[in-house]
Amino acid sequence: MLLLKKTKLTKIPIDYTWSFADKTIKDTSYITHGFYTYPAKFIPQLAKRLIKENSKEGDIVIDPFMGSGTTVVEALVNKRIGIGTDINEIAHLIAKVKTTPIKTVELLQEFSTIELDLQNRFNGQYNFFLNKSLKVVPKNERIDYWFLPQQREKLSVIFARILEIKNNNIKDFFFIAFAQILKSCSIWLQKSVKPTRDQSKKVYEPLTLFLNQSKKMIKKHSEFDIMLNPKIKQNIAQYRVVQCGDSRNLPCEKNKATLIVTSPPYVTSYEYADLHQLPSLWFGYLSELHEFRKKFIGSAYKDRDKIDLKSSLAEEIVLQLGENKKGREVKNYFADMLETFIEMKRVLKNGGRACVVIGNTEFHGVKILNAEVFQEQFENIGFKTHDIIHREIPSKMLPSTRDTDTGQFVKANDKNLKLAYPTEYILIMEKF
Repeated sequence: MLLLKKTKLTKIPIDYTWSFADKTIKDTSYITHGFYTYPAKFIPQLAKRLIKENSKEGDIVIDPFMGSGTTVVEALVNKRIGIGTDINEIAHLIAKVKTTPIKTVELLQEFSTIELDLQNRFNGQYNFFLNKSLKVVPKNERIDYWFLPQQREKLSVIFARILEIKNNNIKDFFFIAFAQILKSCSIWLQKSVKPTRDQSKKVYEPLTLFLNQSKKMIKKHSEFDIMLNPKIKQNIAQYRVVQCGDSRNLPCEKNKATLIVTSPPYVTSYEYADLHQLPSLWFGYLSELHEFRKKFIGSAYKDRDKIDLKSSLAEEIVLQLGENKKGREVKNYFADMLETFIEMKRVLKNGGRACVVIGNTEFHGVKILNAEVFQEQFENIGFKTHDIIHREIPSKMLPSTRDTDTGQFVKANDKNLKLAYPTEYILIMEKF
């Protein structure tokens, strides 16, 4: 069994000021944060507090796992330079749209034209069934797996019209509106974060959803535009870098960044690749799901030579899991994260801090102590512990229950349940 001294973080009392339990969905989706329902993202209030307490205006703030861009948005509106990267093309597109200044009048003008065009194309007779020039459907059998024929055809008309937009920033903006409605227009079980089909699901009207989502986003983007400092808005390329890439190759020079604020993927949570299937299919990012999964942190699909994990606890956890897919996945995860921490060290100044939000979990009776492993890895490569915060998770969109026999996420009314991530830790590690 794991030694008691290795679980000392569990003794840290919960700091309820970091739970933000009083924040509503409206609060956590202000400005551009509510553009897209992105699973497992942390709330902007958390990123903002870490940024303001650990950096100053003009500093470089980086998120190596930027997801939908929460840290980068908060860096910009708080007058920092925001840099983010993510291996997922959908995440990159969302983060780019959420942080790109666009004049509200230009969005409104484009929306008016799109709305009129689509209403003409959806003229009640659904002539687009016959007019192939008005449709674009990606050639992938999983489109048919997730979308009923009539929904697929309607979506193909909206998709084709977005492709006609000449301004790339505005085109990407409406692509995100399109991406946001895909789950509702598919037979993906609406309340599930797991890829589950619901053949009896209510059919939603794609055009209505798309137009309503676009209007909501334009309003929110206008609020972002007002909040953004004019100097940053006019020189966005100097203040914002978002790229689709690996967390182990950050777009920042050595010893330049002041702060890293990030929430890495959870090792035994779920396949992040699966959650972004629908927009990935439409935008052409996904051909084979098997290949798509390989590039994600901790993938069990890749083989790795023996590596020093820089953590005796990590080695102990991997040993307990054994020589199987899960053991290989956890080993790869800790190895990938170690390489990311080494890259964090490269870009941070001396005295710079890495704030890593992570929770612990359990699989087949083995405690996966991510926070303790990360702390040990950081300390073994040239960081010291500045602070560790223990917080409740009242608002993260994560599967909440796990079967103690199988380790799989299950419905809340199933047997043998326990909370998967009731609390998490914020490791604040300082480079020396």
